[in-house]
Amino acid sequence: MDRKGKCKATSNIRVSYSLDYYILKYILHTTSLCLKFFPSSATVSTPGNVARLPPRVELVALPLPRVEGLPDGAESTNAVPYDKLGLLFEAFDGLAAPFAEFLAATCGDGDTRPDWIIVDCYHHWAAARWSTSSSVTNRAAVLPRYESERDKLYHSNLGGTSIAQRYALTRAGGGGGGGVRVLAVIPSCVEWEPEFYPQVAPLLCKPVVPLGLLPPSPDGGRANGEHAAVRWLDAQPPGSVVSVALGSEVRLGLEQVRELALGLELAGARFLWALRNPDADLLPWVPQVSVLAHDAVGGFLTHCEQNSLAEGLLFGRPLIMLPILGDQGPNARLMEGKKVGLQVPRDENDGSFDRHGVASAVRAVMLEEETRGLFVANALKQQEIVADEELHGRYIDQFVEQLRSYTADGNSSTAGLRAWRAKA
Repeated sequence: MDRKGKCKATSNIRVSYSLDYYILKYILHTTSLCLKFFPSSATVSTPGNVARLPPRVELVALPLPRVEGLPDGAESTNAVPYDKLGLLFEAFDGLAAPFAEFLAATCGDGDTRPDWIIVDCYHHWAAARWSTSSSVTNRAAVLPRYESERDKLYHSNLGGTSIAQRYALTRAGGGGGGGVRVLAVIPSCVEWEPEFYPQVAPLLCKPVVPLGLLPPSPDGGRANGEHAAVRWLDAQPPGSVVSVALGSEVRLGLEQVRELALGLELAGARFLWALRNPDADLLPWVPQVSVLAHDAVGGFLTHCEQNSLAEGLLFGRPLIMLPILGDQGPNARLMEGKKVGLQVPRDENDGSFDRHGVASAVRAVMLEEETRGLFVANALKQQEIVADEELHGRYIDQFVEQLRSYTADGNSSTAGLRAWRAKA
């Protein structure tokens, strides 16, 4: 927040925000919006996330309560093993009372309330006690049985509430009676999934506002030219290397790592694998955008988390897809339908894969002339969408306008919604 009046466009928007800092940082860095915080408002988070936010946000840190068995310093899903996610959810739920106390103290005059509470599906309690507008940033997904069973979406965990239940409670207003659900905010766009996007609002029974794909800047692709991985790529032929990255939250078992490694070797293509070992000291960070921007990279083996898809297609890289959890499966099926790559074949019962399936997918995308030509051509078509900064900037502007068009009676202005629908 600019407290010296240097920000030209200031809007009286008070936001209490839980999670998805990538979205908030993108909005603040790509628009002229300044969030004008009154004594009754701030952005609330855990200390680790507070450190990552830009200076135009007033920050309040709510430390996670101690939960037995949860590693010290764990504040996000990528900081804990999958079998301990329930402990993290239990800690998240322990923030409900401190968050309510914070809002009660800062809105203590009785006439002031936050205009918006923006949450993701893990914080269904955030807006439950307040007659205020709220929005949820998430994606609904229909999963095959092996995916939903593996992810335990419908199983109550140590926090007492399953992931699916958390999403349903958030969408319904927190289950507490006071929240007024106004918008569902989704980091996607009509151009990215025109077949499916019109179906979301009727399914949710809420207005849906797309944020765009929030791609990184393509100009930063060579910013890490001195990194060892980039120097190695400098010595490789153009289009010859598969970049392999499965994200910070995906932890493959030892046998899966072995099959993936053997499959990559069996395929016969060069590869660069950013492999995380959660039980060892952290190795130097691999600059994924710089790697994907390099001319030596000809394909991207990815878990299909949406930010990773956007990064790969920003540079027109065809995909070898290995979805592991959450909405990665639906994302992969969407991309496979666009013929930008292939999924690694899986066992339909348990989702397992082997070296031969990995090798066949890599060869089809990287080495077999006919299929590679098709995947590259279609990836370049998607690149036109992902790299369109003006398009995604308009989506951000429209979302910000929705926040600004909030009216005193607690509803988003009808004119604002009509304008968004006309533009979309």
